[in-house]
Amino acid sequence: MLSTRKKITRKMIVCTALVTLVWVSILGAATATSSSSATSPSLNARSEITAADLKDTTKLSAFIDGIMKVHMDNFKIPGAVITIVKDGNLLMAKGYGHSNIEEGTPVDPETSMFRIASTTKLFTWTAVMQLVEQGKIDLDTDINTYLKTVKIPSTYAEPITMRHLMTHTAGFEEGGVGYQITTDPKKLPVSIAETLKKHMLARVNPPGVMMSYSNYGASLAGLIVEEVSGVVYNDFIQKNIFVPLEMKYATVQEPLPSSLEANAVIGYARENGGFVAKPPTYEGGFRPAGSGVVAALDMTKFMIAHLQNGRYGSKQILKPETAQFMHESAFKFNKQLPGMALGFYELNINGQRIIAHGGADTLFNTELYLVPDQQLGIFVSYSGGDGGTAAAGLSKAFFDRYYPVEPDKLLSATPELENDLQKYAGSYQFSRRNHSDIDKFFSFMAQLSVGVTNNRLTIGSGAEQQVYAPRGNDIFQEVGGTSQIGFRTNSSGKVTHMLLDIIPSMPLERTPLFNQTNFWFLLLGISTVLFITVLTGYVYHRREIKIMPKSHKWAVRLSVATAVWAIATLIATFVIVLNMDLLDRLSKITTQLNVYLFMPLILVGLTIVMSITSIVVWKNNYWTLMKRVHYSLVTVSAIVMSLFYYHWNLLGWQFG
Repeated sequence: MLSTRKKITRKMIVCTALVTLVWVSILGAATATSSSSATSPSLNARSEITAADLKDTTKLSAFIDGIMKVHMDNFKIPGAVITIVKDGNLLMAKGYGHSNIEEGTPVDPETSMFRIASTTKLFTWTAVMQLVEQGKIDLDTDINTYLKTVKIPSTYAEPITMRHLMTHTAGFEEGGVGYQITTDPKKLPVSIAETLKKHMLARVNPPGVMMSYSNYGASLAGLIVEEVSGVVYNDFIQKNIFVPLEMKYATVQEPLPSSLEANAVIGYARENGGFVAKPPTYEGGFRPAGSGVVAALDMTKFMIAHLQNGRYGSKQILKPETAQFMHESAFKFNKQLPGMALGFYELNINGQRIIAHGGADTLFNTELYLVPDQQLGIFVSYSGGDGGTAAAGLSKAFFDRYYPVEPDKLLSATPELENDLQKYAGSYQFSRRNHSDIDKFFSFMAQLSVGVTNNRLTIGSGAEQQVYAPRGNDIFQEVGGTSQIGFRTNSSGKVTHMLLDIIPSMPLERTPLFNQTNFWFLLLGISTVLFITVLTGYVYHRREIKIMPKSHKWAVRLSVATAVWAIATLIATFVIVLNMDLLDRLSKITTQLNVYLFMPLILVGLTIVMSITSIVVWKNNYWTLMKRVHYSLVTVSAIVMSLFYYHWNLLGWQFG
């Protein structure tokens, strides 16, 4: 779901998964579509093609083939699969590349099983609705009523309900460093209940107020399915979804059952110009949020069942009224923008209301799109490379061809409007972030800056800049495109939140000063310059220092040691910690990270000693006035850096 969201700066952004998600979503569609232009009709020709032409499956297949070939070459994707259904029928199902490069096994849409990551949540939400229609779960009852082994703290007066979990409005913070996934099958199976109890996340917003996409919330829902039904989660999904839909190549079990191991698509990473097989990741106790491994043709059955209001063939996995209710809007950040259905997130592409869900791990990217009004479903999955960008480009190219629209005219700008636009400018951070643990630091770079230029709002800069013009009250539309952003204001008219319609489950909120990246960069930059002056001064005045009184000499050496340690710690923070491999960050607490965490603590110790020494320096009139001022400024710089580590939860081993 996350396009994942370009290499030293791009790699740092990847470490902050949310930013990656946004920029792939914002920029990927344009990149991907342009890259597929060689296989797409011209704009004039495309305007003559409509949804009726989907019946020509030969041309549809040729169109998709062209896009997939270009994307797989450009985005270094070793294997992919796509299926498209309409009106209860399969239009196309095709595999591309290899499921196993070493053995030369081609991708087979019938038997090749792709990891679908967070798209698994759709199975969990469907299971919940099955229990709702049986009267075993009420969407608006406190979930603690159903939980037997885990109890959610009463942080707020309002309890969390299943409706909140399904719309990602429960108010949990984000977490995952060191425990969200594993690559070690020996650690399996893992209890959902024990995992959620051990790694319980704080409630940081009242329920029902703000969306914040939550793996923890989806896992809670899976636990409730298990504890309410009396059937373990894996077996419930198998019995109530996979069996009735005849999904023979589908499982949420980890690791895969031995009977299905040979069907698993291998995930590859690009190294030294080639593809290198990597071990699969496992969700463990978070499996209701992302453990699914499914073949594409089996996913068509799931799509058809939802498009036909719960019916596939003679089987009904949901009652019609239940399925319809599940697909309706359940929470909106702004009534003019897409929001959340019950488990599905909404999209608006070329005027078509789409309910969808994506999924991504370190090796796989998946997207599932349903267009209920058109009885259309698309499933696409990639086994490596930049699959998030490819999926965004594919969907845009498909809807531009078969459901084309002309961009609506935008409102004309006025001088008064230009003044009004300034209230939207500023820094925004995602509501989906951590507050309590070391995870907080990984949102340090995950911010978007909104500017105002020529009566337009801008996001980004240079060739990647996106420009938005006013479309309505607190709504802006991309100039030359159809994507929109919306804002929320408080009772006094102050802008408090922003939402990009391409990721409706993850709004952003105004970034307070102490969370702003630029604020800390400024302070850290000034502090670093002062530390450098200490080092250069020590080298330049080393002879003078040698003949100083012992106490004076000790004070100087303390400042040098503090400066060296502060600079080293700062470098380690950005090069080692923020730049950690995503798989390492989410699967284990590395030795390197454990050792690093001593560094900020030592800096705090040096800062305390230097603060005391600074008082002595002034009390006993060490050196000249200017040198004492400089010494104090260096002390303040050390304090600033210590506060930086404190604020971002880097003091001590604050693991969730």
